[in-house]
Amino acid sequence: MPNINQKSKSLYLKVVHITDHYLGPAADRFIRRQIENHLNKHPEELVQKDLKELINWIEVSMTILTDDHKMIREYLAKLQSLI
Repeated sequence: MPNINQKSKSLYLKVVHITDHYLGPAADRFIRRQIENHLNKHPEELVQKDLKELINWIEVSMTILTDDHKMIREYLAKLQSLI
């Protein structure tokens, strides 16, 4: 059974993988900053219970970055599937 750090890293990588479709090469930096600045933790420490808050912050950030509400809804739905 993987340890907590491996699970957290895996969860972080899943979030980055989904984000990559929408932000390309900026995905890792974007998610890393969301986790560090809003959750006050290292990306490797991301756990399942953090996802709801992380997704809320991602939604706020994305609405600043784009007016494409359909794309934002699609992106958030994919992230919600991780919960």
